[in-house]
Amino acid sequence: MSAVKISVIVPIYRIEKYLAQCVDSLIQQSFLDFELILVDDGSPDNCPKICDDYAAKDKRVKVIHKKNGGLLSARKAGLEAAVGKYISYVDGDDWVDNFYLDTLYKLAEANNADLAVTGHFREFNGKIETIKPKSAGIYNETEIISDIIPNAIYNGEFCEHGMSTYVWNKLFKKELLEQVLYDVPNDVIMGEDAAITYSYLAICKKLVISKIPLYYYRQRHDSIVKSIENPKVEYYRLGLLMNILKTKLSPIMDETTLDEQITYYLYSQILVRSGGLINNEVKNNLFNPFLETKNGSKVVVYSSGSFGQHILSTNLKTNYFKVIKWVDVDFHDLKIGKSSVEPISAVSNDDIDFLIIATINPSIHKLIKTELKLMGIDKDKIVNIDTDLIRIKSLIADLGFDKDFIFKKELAV
Repeated sequence: MSAVKISVIVPIYRIEKYLAQCVDSLIQQSFLDFELILVDDGSPDNCPKICDDYAAKDKRVKVIHKKNGGLLSARKAGLEAAVGKYISYVDGDDWVDNFYLDTLYKLAEANNADLAVTGHFREFNGKIETIKPKSAGIYNETEIISDIIPNAIYNGEFCEHGMSTYVWNKLFKKELLEQVLYDVPNDVIMGEDAAITYSYLAICKKLVISKIPLYYYRQRHDSIVKSIENPKVEYYRLGLLMNILKTKLSPIMDETTLDEQITYYLYSQILVRSGGLINNEVKNNLFNPFLETKNGSKVVVYSSGSFGQHILSTNLKTNYFKVIKWVDVDFHDLKIGKSSVEPISAVSNDDIDFLIIATINPSIHKLIKTELKLMGIDKDKIVNIDTDLIRIKSLIADLGFDKDFIFKKELAV
């Protein structure tokens, strides 16, 4: 084997059903000068044996068995063991194109780039969607600071990232990644990718973005958390993420822009995890972000993804809305309370007051709204989300976040 150019790190926990497809896709790469580091994060299933079996068959495979410590701790353990010039992260329930490493390596080397970014595929119940970055091209340090970073977290439309948070459609330089990864607290278990990607972007001198999709991201229902047992623990963890972003980006961004970006990002994450309705103890009310809707409104919820599931779960507890139907174009068998996912054709104007599209991404919202209008849904019944910055800042302060986005730890106990 020639010198290792890329270290591919795969964190592994409870994914034995998917692991072989992931590892096989990496072993079969057209690019040969890499090592594959499988990090068994104390997985209680058959994953440890699967990892060892691959290592016994292929000398490029290294295995780390460690006590369970979460995704970030696994990524750190992998980085500590890595010897490649570049680092690639692959999630153990996903898989990659045969030319994944070859393309990433050529992008980085041809452009002397500190970070290479590509497109990806989203696989869901057998359906595959292609997702390509909008801002393809080569960017120097000045352009990264002036064009990329001010739009990275929030691109001006709520709440769409100018650059995807994911670490798995990117190639990092090991020497730079070491400067940011170890600073991210292991307690950050929501938005770990954002903490790594945006912190890393802040120290990049050269960036290349390609539209070529090479990574297959598997969207799994069994990986989505359906209810929040303790919102304040989640707020504390989200505060750690937002604070690390503020700390890492403040040297290169003006404070007003950065605070606006992080405020919208924090709000979007709270919205998804709370199911939209947020308990404001200071004002002793439920903050309802769905404009025009009221307590008792007859609604259809569109989307059975994370946000949609949280809306249904939250409504079981609050009974705020009368959920008439739950629909998705990705129709599949899923039930929360008495609601089961139905196909989009099940919606009728006459049955409802409003339709809530459960997404925080405006591009997706617009596409779905267009499809719903084609199906005869009254556009005035399709709900928008409240994005008034003054109201959002007031809510975030009421919840217990300070000006640096840290959530008061004593509240999380």
